[in-house]
Amino acid sequence: MSLVLDPAAQDLLFREARTANTFTDEPVTDEQVQAIYDLVKYGPTAFNQSPLRITLVRSPEARERLVKHMAEGNRPKTAAAPLVAILSADNEFHEELPQLFPHFPEAKDAFFSERPVREGAATLNAALQAAYFIVGVRAAGLAAGPMTGLDFEGVRKEFLDDDHTPLMVVNIGRPGPDAWFPRSPRLSYEQVVTTV
Repeated sequence: MSLVLDPAAQDLLFREARTANTFTDEPVTDEQVQAIYDLVKYGPTAFNQSPLRITLVRSPEARERLVKHMAEGNRPKTAAAPLVAILSADNEFHEELPQLFPHFPEAKDAFFSERPVREGAATLNAALQAAYFIVGVRAAGLAAGPMTGLDFEGVRKEFLDDDHTPLMVVNIGRPGPDAWFPRSPRLSYEQVVTTV
């Protein structure tokens, strides 16, 4: 059985996609980011909790503040990318549940009244949404350079608050010269899938 999605789209989103390490100078517009969000917001999360929050780092001053918290090898990439996004989990996502889960607004208090429960749910579901976001960047014809080599606490203090947990930083733009490392191996179907 073949996939329904056109093979060219499969290549764009998965087979030919790579983590970009260099970018051109072409800007990434707010309209492009909005189009990406307007697509990926439909990706599923538990209770439709949608805890991902996106902080776009555009100004030179903010970029400088972020670069100092990146691992040394990630600093040049983050300094040069046309757009950088900090993806974080909102640990107070439950406040939006009456709007997002209207058929059971009591879920806010029934399941998420305790902060440790919210933090676990927010981290898992925002990570799902971060993956959707990366695929959405690819769907926009752009390249993503997601990174977790950073000082998470430093990024939180510099850009967020105690209610948000940083997950990753994503460089975004059109791929530049020598943007890609060679494709790394993947596990086979038999290595991953078990039938019981």
